[in-house]
Amino acid sequence: MGKWEAAMSANEDPMALAELLWGLRKPRTRGPRPAFDLAQVADAAVKVADTEGLEAVSMHRVAAELGLTKMALYRYVNGKSELSAIMIEAAVGTPPDLSGVTSWRAKLEEYARQLSAAWRRHPWLPSITVGDRVMGPCETGWPERALSALADTPLTERERLDAVMLVSHHIRATHPAATQGTQTWTDGSAAPIMRDLLLRNADRFPLLATTMAIPSATTTQEFGLHTLLDGLEHTITQRTRNSGDESAASSPAPP
Repeated sequence: MGKWEAAMSANEDPMALAELLWGLRKPRTRGPRPAFDLAQVADAAVKVADTEGLEAVSMHRVAAELGLTKMALYRYVNGKSELSAIMIEAAVGTPPDLSGVTSWRAKLEEYARQLSAAWRRHPWLPSITVGDRVMGPCETGWPERALSALADTPLTERERLDAVMLVSHHIRATHPAATQGTQTWTDGSAAPIMRDLLLRNADRFPLLATTMAIPSATTTQEFGLHTLLDGLEHTITQRTRNSGDESAASSPAPP
């Protein structure tokens, strides 16, 4: 656990986070009128994380960005966990609009593309959007939209959610190496070093050495996503066919 995650877990109150993110918290009536709203505080924190990295974000640093004292920032958020929560909600942005996409597969591909794009814009997002936590309405809208892609398939509700999670986890695991959960041999600053080590030790690791020496026409993310969706398509096709066979078998024979 890094310094950022440790600081969040130390002062995390799930109910307080829910009240903050979903607009359920009663506004404070004492003291001077706030000079900023939560969106402005979140944007300031996101700016620091985007330009200097997540570890640079602190109550003191964000307060300075807004021209406030650290204590004044506590009028907006109760600590680092709440600051993190509003940062995530601001950074994920509007959920993707999949209404103009025709098939369930194309919709999930578009969902994956936009999720990956959001994480490229904010490379720190994958590392703090893991685990059991309270999400805001914007972030919650992402899996909701992805689930809508599978609404007309014969999968059960739970299977649809599992399918969406598989796609999301795959995008996380194959994201660029600057973020948590990556393919260290295919991207990032360590990639050429690992490639050279494997080639120098091809007698010990012949399969990996051969693989790394051949340029790939597709990325790990593309290959894995297509493979996942191929398996999902097979399941959906089989379910649809079996459902049609059962309907035909239950239909009364013509007189």
